[in-house]
Parts: sequence; structure tokens; C-alpha cells
Amino acid sequence: MALKFEIEKTLPGADGVPRARAARLTLPGIGGKSHEVLTPCFMPVGTAGTVKGVTTGELREMKAQVVLGNTYHLYLRPGHERVERLGGLHRFMAYDGPILTDSGGFQVFSMAGLNKIDDEGVTFQSHIDGSRHRFTPELSMEIQRSLGSDIVMAFDQCPPYPATRDEVMAAMRRTRRWAERGLKIELKPHQQRFGIFQGGLYEDLRVESAREITELPFDGFAIGGLSIGETPELMQKMAHFAAPLLPSDKPRYLMGVGRPEDLVECVRGGVDMFDCVMPTRNARNGQLFTSQGKVNIKNARYTDDSSALDADCPCETCQLYSKAYLRHLFVSNELLSARLNSVHNLTFYLRLMTAMRAAILENRLDDWVKTFYTKWNTEKSGVSGT
Repeated sequence: MALKFEIEKTLPGADGVPRARAARLTLPGIGGKSHEVLTPCFMPVGTAGTVKGVTTGELREMKAQVVLGNTYHLYLRPGHERVERLGGLHRFMAYDGPILTDSGGFQVFSMAGLNKIDDEGVTFQSHIDGSRHRFTPELSMEIQRSLGSDIVMAFDQCPPYPATRDEVMAAMRRTRRWAERGLKIELKPHQQRFGIFQGGLYEDLRVESAREITELPFDGFAIGGLSIGETPELMQKMAHFAAPLLPSDKPRYLMGVGRPEDLVECVRGGVDMFDCVMPTRNARNGQLFTSQGKVNIKNARYTDDSSALDADCPCETCQLYSKAYLRHLFVSNELLSARLNSVHNLTFYLRLMTAMRAAILENRLDDWVKTFYTKWNTEKSGVSGT
């Protein structure tokens, strides 16, 4: 039961390197029920087995193709063994589409002062009750096996930003050793493994890490260690540099990115898959993404605005409710605010990826990008056109 990845169209960048691409990713699925994922794609983040404020039925309606679950959070609560007893994560959250689980590494390593890292693994304190736990590459694989996700991420060490070259190198080499150890743990037949490479903002370390990780038998690869505090320009530049280092015949995933502009630029750089909490987190804070740019719905200017949030958007939020009503819900701290805002932002992100895919297939991506920035009334940033 192997992953299939078929590239339909690739466009060269200004440097002549094959860059933006549209592809079909086929995952075997549980019981042989295969799932087709059209890339480039954005994957909503369902940290604790739920995309906050959104039902799985709504995810289907907005045509989300893959949803993320978080190994660290699900391990702590409700527990991976319990999830397995209850039929696996798909049944537990009533979602029959593909699920990707991250390894838990980023959450563990981001808890400065609450963890201790050594070559065998990481000892850390729970953010819930302060209890002590230990993650190893083997345990991360065992947890993800119990959860039953379709894509399993290797356990890696994500160095902080900023970090010294020696710190980044140590994390990179530990990531390689942990990847090899994790590969020895048997998974369920439908599960596919993605390796992660590191290297921070050091190009030579990225080259070395990519070479080491791509020598291992992973089904796809991820660019790790970006969008952790560096500027968007630095992140985009490194993503453009890193993507072509990965095999052209396997999916490329940029973890934890990002803003709509970041998705646009990194698709242009050759990335296929993205995830980020931004659409739902910003929705809960009243920032909405529209075809005309960002809207801060809490602003008083929308108090009497009877127009739709985005006339070009087919989501329930835009079809039924006015900006005035959405502002009223937000300033009144109504629970419905988070739901309607999240439905819209996720719909925007997913439609953004669909539009880019069509532009790639029709060989008009450059024109589409120009129109995108014109509508957003913002200038291009980063390394557009490389």
C-alpha cells in the first residue's frame, strides 16, 4: 500500500529551476479506501482532534483535503491508546478524509525551560498538569501508529531561532539519527512516512541535511525549522532554496506556514503542501482574509455595514451574514463569531490553493500572482520570481 505522486504540470522559475507544480497525491487509506489530494494544498490544523470551531461536515463542504492532528496534544489528552481503542482518530473525530499527524517534536522543543534534550529523546513537563513525560523517536512512531493517521511525520529536533551554527548542526544531525530509529518501527499498512530536514538559515547545512534525509526510504519530505521567528523574507528565501533540494517525484511539505502571501511565494518556490493555525487563530481574534485583503472585523467602521464580508466567497458566512452582524458577534464575545469567522478564513485559504493550482495548470501563474497582490493592495515581498 504505497503513496502515489503524479506531477501534472511544473513551471520554471526565473532562475530556470523547475518550481511551481500541480500534482495528484494518492494515499492508500484505511481498508483500501484511497484518497486523492490535489496539490498545491493547504491542510487545516486540528490540534486536539478538532479544527477549532469547525465541524468535520463543514470541512467536507469547504473541500478540505487533509486535516492535521497533533501527536503531543493527543498523547497527553485523551491518550493515543484510548483513541485506538475507540477506533482510531478518523472514527474518533468523525472524519473520513486523510489525516496527517505531526511528530510532537515542535511542541516539545518549543517549551523552553520545560524540556531536557539528549541523544535518546526529550524529557518534558506537560503543559496541562506539570507531569513529566519522555518522547523518543520510537514512541512518537508508536503514538502515531495508534492514532492511525494517513501521513506520519518523523520525530525531529527543531532548533530555536535565532540559534548558532553549532546548535543548528547538532539538531540537524540528531534529526538524521532519530529518523533512522523511527523507520525501524512498523506502522499500519495504510500509513505513509514523511521525513523532515533541518539546517536553519544556513544553506550548506540545508544541503547536507536534505542529502542525508532523502537517502532514507520516506514517502515524502518536509522542510522543517522555518516560520519560527525569522522574518517572512528570510523564510521565503530559504523555502525557495530548500524546495529543489528535495526529490522531484515526491511531495514537498513546508511545515507551519503561513500567511496567504507566504503560501503564494512558496508555491512559486516549489512547495506542494502547507499547514498553519493562522486562519482559525486569526479568525478567533477578528482578523479575516478576503479577496480584497485583510479585514479587522472589530473596527467600528463596520458597525452599520450591511455588505457581505467577501462578495466573491461562497461560504455560509459571506452568503448569509453582513459585516455589521459579524462585528456584533465579535464585540459581544459570542461563540458563533469564532465559528463563522473560522469557516470563512479556511474557505479563503482552500480556495486560494485551488486558484493557484488552476493557474499552474493553465500556465498563467505569474499573471495570477500579479492580480492577487493588486487585489490585496500590497507589494510583493521576499524572493518572488526566483
